[in-house]
Amino acid sequence: MLVDVLAACEPVARTVIAGSAGGQGPAVQEALVGLEGPVAIVNADLPCARPEDVKRLLAEIPEDGIALVEAADGTTNALALSSPDVFQPLYGPGSAERFRAAAPSRTIVIENLADDVDTPDDLARLAERLGPSTRAALAS
Repeated sequence: MLVDVLAACEPVARTVIAGSAGGQGPAVQEALVGLEGPVAIVNADLPCARPEDVKRLLAEIPEDGIALVEAADGTTNALALSSPDVFQPLYGPGSAERFRAAAPSRTIVIENLADDVDTPDDLARLAERLGPSTRAALAS
């Protein structure tokens, strides 16, 4: 799935992978150090993501704020920030609401970024839209 997410992000802009740093929020904070300007944060469990989805997310950033794509369970699948300093480590259950409250925000519905994979049933449900690397992994 990560390879498909990278394939969606790399044609759009310089891409940085957040490593492990005590959870998703601290890992993203660490990855943002030294970056400037608008930035997108796309979770690795979004194997349907396409470059046009990332471009649309970035195009929807409000001034001095956050554009976000919410998962069905209320967590946050993707963010676009006007600048890295807008980020706060607010991930976890109910995080979309916390991100909306943290800065001027806009919630964007982008199906390929809203559909995350948490279970094997999710992979089956998304089978027709999965990226090529995820499909190949499942086939093997």
